[in-house]
Amino acid sequence: MACTLGGKAIVVTGAGGGIGEATARLAAALGAQVLVNDLNGDAAETVAREIREAGGDAVSNAGNIGQWATGQALVAAALKAFGRLDGLVNNAGVFRIAPLAETTEDDMRATFGVNVLGSTACAQAAARHMLAQGSGSIVNIVSGAQCGMHGLTAYGASKGALATLTYTWAVELAGSGVRVNAVSPMANTQMSHQTRDYQTAHAVPLSANGPPPSANAPAICYLLTDAAAGLNGQVVRISGSALTLMTHPAILAPVLENPSWTVDSIADAFEGPLAIRHQPLGVVQAALA
Repeated sequence: MACTLGGKAIVVTGAGGGIGEATARLAAALGAQVLVNDLNGDAAETVAREIREAGGDAVSNAGNIGQWATGQALVAAALKAFGRLDGLVNNAGVFRIAPLAETTEDDMRATFGVNVLGSTACAQAAARHMLAQGSGSIVNIVSGAQCGMHGLTAYGASKGALATLTYTWAVELAGSGVRVNAVSPMANTQMSHQTRDYQTAHAVPLSANGPPPSANAPAICYLLTDAAAGLNGQVVRISGSALTLMTHPAILAPVLENPSWTVDSIADAFEGPLAIRHQPLGVVQAALA
């Protein structure tokens, strides 16, 4: 099936650079009208202008996703510019890196304020409009950090929360024509450079160098197309040449039954049938039975 975004209007947050910029450019190349949002208005306008110069249709927006009202403002701006809204890419994010012992209150509040609250505000505003028209696609950008990575207390937790919101919104909107999915990307960006510097300083095994941001845009744009109409509540992992799905949190078999668990019987369970079921840490591959 040929994938196209012709006739669709898409909002991409944090699109002044990196993965957001690459997504905005590819969406426009696939025929979408694109609202390029970024906290840096000059960067957003540069991307939008270059899209227009290449024959595409784009406008810029200098909204701060960390402010709740920005979500509604982005939807209003898209409707004013294009007359419709068909897709939202929640890409804007704050990145803070520090081990648990050094993580500050500001780290947590700043990261959750954008990555969780800001993404929720944008999704809420977009979903209200999409529900009224009976169609739409929301794509949240999460991270392998949700699986646990050294130094990423704030960032990993915020992306884990956004993954959970993906599952929740997908359940709520199922059958409405509005889909919610997520992409867990891997890219060689300023964020990855900071991570590798931290890992070097703390003698932590280095993460692999990622591909350019543009390598992630096809998976994101695919989820915006009608070709992905059957996907809802999924987290797509793309890492260079590797494409897969990430597992959802679930109850792990076997489920042991006991009319009245005691400390000793629980100890026996963990020394017995549950001993081989401990889950590995980090970004790993898991085969489903």
